[in-house]
Amino acid sequence: MKIRTKLSILFTVLTAAILLVFASLVYYSAYQNRENEFFKRLHQETITKANLFFAAKVDAHTLQTIYKNNMETINEVQVAIYDTNSHLLYHDAADIDAVKETGQMMKTIMNRKYIRFYQGDWQAVGLLFSFENKKYIITASAYDKYGYSKLRYLRETIWLMFVCSILVIYAAGRFFSKRALKPVTEIVNKVKNITASNLDLRLDNADGKDELAELASTFNGVLDRIENSFEAQKQFVSNISHEVRTPLAVLTAELELSTYKERSVAEYKKVISNTLIDARRLSKLSDSLLDFAKASYDPSEIGFKEVRIDEVLLDARQKVQKENPKYLIDIHYEKEFETDSEISVVGNEYLLNVAFANLLENGGKFSNNPETIVEINFKEEKVILMFSDNGIGISEEDLKLIFTPFFRGNNKKFAEGNGVGLSLTQKIIALHKGTISVSSEIGKGTIFTIVLPHL
Repeated sequence: MKIRTKLSILFTVLTAAILLVFASLVYYSAYQNRENEFFKRLHQETITKANLFFAAKVDAHTLQTIYKNNMETINEVQVAIYDTNSHLLYHDAADIDAVKETGQMMKTIMNRKYIRFYQGDWQAVGLLFSFENKKYIITASAYDKYGYSKLRYLRETIWLMFVCSILVIYAAGRFFSKRALKPVTEIVNKVKNITASNLDLRLDNADGKDELAELASTFNGVLDRIENSFEAQKQFVSNISHEVRTPLAVLTAELELSTYKERSVAEYKKVISNTLIDARRLSKLSDSLLDFAKASYDPSEIGFKEVRIDEVLLDARQKVQKENPKYLIDIHYEKEFETDSEISVVGNEYLLNVAFANLLENGGKFSNNPETIVEINFKEEKVILMFSDNGIGISEEDLKLIFTPFFRGNNKKFAEGNGVGLSLTQKIIALHKGTISVSSEIGKGTIFTIVLPHL
């Protein structure tokens, strides 16, 4: 069911409920008013007929004739008069006797002096009447034909108006919901035209101040991120293709040249050595890309636990020095720690190891004197690591792009690489809700600063 239909039905049901309550109150009020008015009129006419019988001395035959004549045209009151011993003194129509007086009824009237009640659809009253120091019991009843007719007409009118109102309200709901949801329809139609080939399209009504404008603005933001992701993915794939194609081309060329003619053992060893270097380069690139993919996972899919930063650093140093025995790596503590929690974070030990190893390897790779110093400091809420080297440094232009995947600056002439390490390191640190910054000076060295939150 579409929102337009849901809103129309909900609006109609809500309004119908309000109208029904209102109509019920009106009808109940009219019903109560008719009843009270008729009981009052019944009481007044009972007193009038009693005065005619006792004070005016109108004979019974005349009163009965008046009653019978009036019954043809109006709701004449049927009156019965008894003495306190329940002896009937007068009755307008004893053969009809709508009240059907009983001894218990007489006692009740004597005690309460006035009662009112229903006999079927007939309304009736009973009262204690005094005349010349004597007490008389008078009952009277009548059928409010005119009042019931008005109630019936009111009820039919209410139902008719209620049904007509529901139809009008539903039609109005459909009309106004269509107008209210028109911007949503436009958004849907525009979104249908947005595909992978035209992600540059944007929703137009994002400048307003209502919820639909906020929705359009949010969706445009999502499109911006998707477009950037697509572009980054294209660039990433292009860079991967380039990085993989180069060593593969070299591998292929080396192997093809070695098959053209017979060569000496020394020449074959040289070919194998060159091929092994390119194979290792490919293996390292493959490892970096796998690590990059892991760092891009949803944090909920990565295992985090409490790890000590110094222990991860020691593992990373051992890994780097195993591959590069000439690299010198010193780890210094700025101050003594009393508990493990002071230098611990909640993180993924493997990914942190990869990030630290990348920085340690860069510190040695781009230095004539391959020495890296790591300083560990900690505060109440964070651990601070500073990786400093005395290498060739990084230019200001390259610093702006240093964390871009596959970017290699002027230092690519000094040492080989694939441009994945620093971007991978930044992604890993961001995954741990930390920050990484860099400062460098040409010819003097580079300092990478990592800040990681505690537990």
